[in-house]
Amino acid sequence: MSDGWLKAADLDDVVDGEPFACEIAGTKLALYSLDGCIFATSNICSHAYALLSDGLIEGDAIECPLHNARFDIRTGKALTSPAEKDIATYLTKVEGNAVFVRISD
Repeated sequence: MSDGWLKAADLDDVVDGEPFACEIAGTKLALYSLDGCIFATSNICSHAYALLSDGLIEGDAIECPLHNARFDIRTGKALTSPAEKDIATYLTKVEGNAVFVRISD
């Protein structure tokens, strides 16, 4: 796929309530299914190195498994301490059974 869109997962891999870890183009991502939409964020907590895909989804937020910092899945905004820095978010699209993520602008 051109224009920075890369296949990240099959749609069946991204289940409501469970973050899905993947890596594309050297970028560690976490994918989420919320309200029938797929979202992608960095999979690395901005506070300390921990995989957000090992955390818990609570509403529209992912909670880091290391120090319980929470991030908005839709925007990447840091919601609670100890995280003070937002995490990256990425555009997603679904074509058929494939989830694509746009890594570059």
